[in-house]
Order: sequence, then C-alpha cells, then structure tokens
Amino acid sequence: MAVSGSGFEQILVDQHDAVLQITLNRPERMNAWTRQMSAELTSAIEAANADDSVGAIVVTGAGRGFCAGADIGAVFADKTPAPSDAKATNQVSDWVALCRRSKPLIAAVNGASVGVGLTMILPFDQIVASEDAKLSARFVKMGLVPELASSHFLISRCGYGAGSWLALSGTTILGTEAGRIGLVDRVVAADKVLECAMSMATELAANPPTQLRFIKELLTVNAVESDLSLVQQREMERLSEAYETAEHAEAISAFQEKRTPVFRP
Repeated sequence: MAVSGSGFEQILVDQHDAVLQITLNRPERMNAWTRQMSAELTSAIEAANADDSVGAIVVTGAGRGFCAGADIGAVFADKTPAPSDAKATNQVSDWVALCRRSKPLIAAVNGASVGVGLTMILPFDQIVASEDAKLSARFVKMGLVPELASSHFLISRCGYGAGSWLALSGTTILGTEAGRIGLVDRVVAADKVLECAMSMATELAANPPTQLRFIKELLTVNAVESDLSLVQQREMERLSEAYETAEHAEAISAFQEKRTPVFRP
C-alpha cells in the first residue's frame, strides 16, 4: 500500500493498483466534516501526489452518506481558529489549490453531499453520483455564504441560472437532477457508484503523470481566460516541455512497437 492509513482516525486509505481510494469514515455521523477530517484528507492526497505508484485518487463515503456537511458540534468545540482567521483562510484556499494541482481526483458520491460535503468536491476533476444521492449548497439556510470557491465552481459546472438557483435557494436535489444540470458528471445506480469511479480512475491513471499535471494546470488557468493568444501561449509552453519528457518518448515507442505504453513503475 502506497499511502499508509496508520494515524488516520476519520478516513480510510486503500490502494488498488494505481488508484488510491480514500473513504470518509464517520458513518455514524453521515461522514460529517471536521477540521481533523480535512487535515487527514489533505495529508493523504499530498502523500499520494508524492507517490509514483499512485496515478489517480477516488474519494467516497462510508455507510449511506458521502458527507452531510460540517459537524456543527465538533467544529464549534474545536478551538482551532475560526475560518475568518488569516491562517484558516489560507488553509481553505489551499484545499482548492491542492485539488487543482493534484493527480486526478474523482468523487464517488454514494449518498448525501451537503454544504461543505458538496463544495469540497466541486474542484475535483470528475464527480460520480448515485441516482438518489441528495446534494445541496444550503449555506443560505444557515445564514452563511458559499465557500471553497463554490460561487465560481457552481456557475462553471451548471451555468449561471442553475448555479445561482442552487446557491440562492439552498435547495436539495437528487443525483438524477444534478446530472441533468451538470453539477455532477455521471449518474449511476447506488450500488455502481464506487465501481464506476474506480473504473474511471483506472483509465486516467494509465495516462502519463507529467502530462496529466500539465493538462490540469492548463484547464485551471485557461478556463476563464478571455485572451486566446495567452491561452495558446501557455499551451505551447507546456507542449514544448512535454515533447522533451520520458513519457512522450515512451508513448512514441509504444505506438511504433504496437504495445501498451507504461508510464509508471
């Protein structure tokens, strides 16, 4: 196993070939988010990013929920500085940056995905949800506003109308509706969610890691870039680098030799 699960109390970590599976593991609380869980997730993802044997990461939830939002009692009992604190704000910003610089991340939403349980996965590369999963950005219902750049990602994923409705109403929708409006990328039966996510992750993990990182970087910075000359300049810079990589050489050799390329140990 590439990333040790020892020391983790609120997540489980298990590696299947080149895919690391992280499971939020507070089923008795519907995997409600705590600062400890967030720290453990960050640690596991950072370790996976540093491990050459890991090609992609799947995050799911134990039991019948994915993440039912923040555990209000645990969060308020925690004496760690509140999110308005500068240090905590940097930590929040770092989660989005971590997701976007990470190896491919896929969320397998097996149940309720509410509040931070939804916004923490919006920066992921793919979201797979069960047909009957309940999803909600219900911050307004709690007298709060969206966080983790979700006021950007909701619009980016769903478009202005649907994204603003989700944020302004705080409504809860099922996985089937989430798929229709683009909040999630694939919708499957509840018993197929993890299987689908793992299959997708396996496909991504077979691709060259350096190029995956380059492409994620380009998608991140170019998604809202209106200057197409700058978009192309960034692409050409990374393309020039890609031509010089061992992964590109391996892809060419494999093509010529009519075999499957091998991009990691």
